[in-house]
Amino acid sequence: MGKVVEIRWHGRGGQGAKTASLLLADAAFNTGKYIQGFPEYGPERMGAPITAYNRISEEKLTIHSNIYEPDYVVVVDETLLASVPVTSGLKEDGAIIINTTRTPEEVRPVLKGYKGKVCTIDARTISIDTLGKYFPNTPMLGAVVKVSGVMDEKEFLSDMIESFKHKFAKKPEVVDGNIKALERSMQEVKGL
Repeated sequence: MGKVVEIRWHGRGGQGAKTASLLLADAAFNTGKYIQGFPEYGPERMGAPITAYNRISEEKLTIHSNIYEPDYVVVVDETLLASVPVTSGLKEDGAIIINTTRTPEEVRPVLKGYKGKVCTIDARTISIDTLGKYFPNTPMLGAVVKVSGVMDEKEFLSDMIESFKHKFAKKPEVVDGNIKALERSMQEVKGL
């Protein structure tokens, strides 16, 4: 099998980590890639830690399990750094992408010795500026596409415009804000 990119998302229920992983899977699928996008959670409530996963490949995927050694980890809620082993199994030639106002250098000491690339993005500010509310998943989605290079950015944005038009058919006014959030996050992610 060719190169498979594996991504693990850490967030809290209600922050949209699952939705973002599924949107990434849809966008990759629409560019001809083989994909998997799935969450892992039990009876947790809003605010409880959740994990979601993506596998993206140029060739058919034959693996059907959780992801234990991801290429990329996305941390939607910075408070999880203290309670969840987010760097567990993370490949050192990959990267971790964290929603925080801190710089990669400021965050590195809390990553339990992880030596790979550390990227940060202020998803809160981007979300509030572009959407008027705190929805961290959209900026985090843009950041993971930028950092991972898993798909062409222009193709990704084009696909997301169509996806958001469909998803928000009854609220077309939110499409522009979501696209601006994606574009801004791809420009503002730190640590590249």
